[in-house]
Amino acid sequence: MKQKISKIRRRLKADLDRERYEHTLGVMYTAAALAMRYDEDIDQALIAGLLHDCAKCIAPDTKIKLCDRYHLSVSDIELANPSLLHAKLGAYLAAKKFRVRDKDVIDAIASHTTGRPHMTLLEKIIYISDYIEPGREELPNMAVVRKLAFSDIDECLYRILKDSLVYLESKNMPVDPMTEKAYQYYKEKLGKKEE
Repeated sequence: MKQKISKIRRRLKADLDRERYEHTLGVMYTAAALAMRYDEDIDQALIAGLLHDCAKCIAPDTKIKLCDRYHLSVSDIELANPSLLHAKLGAYLAAKKFRVRDKDVIDAIASHTTGRPHMTLLEKIIYISDYIEPGREELPNMAVVRKLAFSDIDECLYRILKDSLVYLESKNMPVDPMTEKAYQYYKEKLGKKEE
């Protein structure tokens, strides 16, 4: 596994800009730490963390063209904000370009941007690691979210989804319906009241 990770790291270093590559390493190591905490497969967490943004530095119009070429559906929200496409395109590239065969890893990459209802533990770990990795700019509630990540993963996930929706609405940015669905699902699962 170490050899596979080293090989992927070399390829990613060429594909990503320096800042994105550093972020990727932060997510990989954070995912491994969370996997240790929650008794999840560490190798899966390392690979998913490493590849979660493998399509991030592709130009927006190229992302759309590649999704069309690979028959990946593109919603109106994604057309308006092609940055959202990097998750599903990244999942496809992880399978084809990086030869990842593990469906759980592919799914974690695919859902790391928007979340979704009924996320697996690995999906939660990658979603949260992307948000809290040490190099991430300090967002509101970051200290609280980082503590929650290691004490109550569902509460942490809910808090990130909620904060993300508040942020997107405050910036008048389009919200992917899947993020809304994920938020509603975890709000109900945790028995949260309207605030």
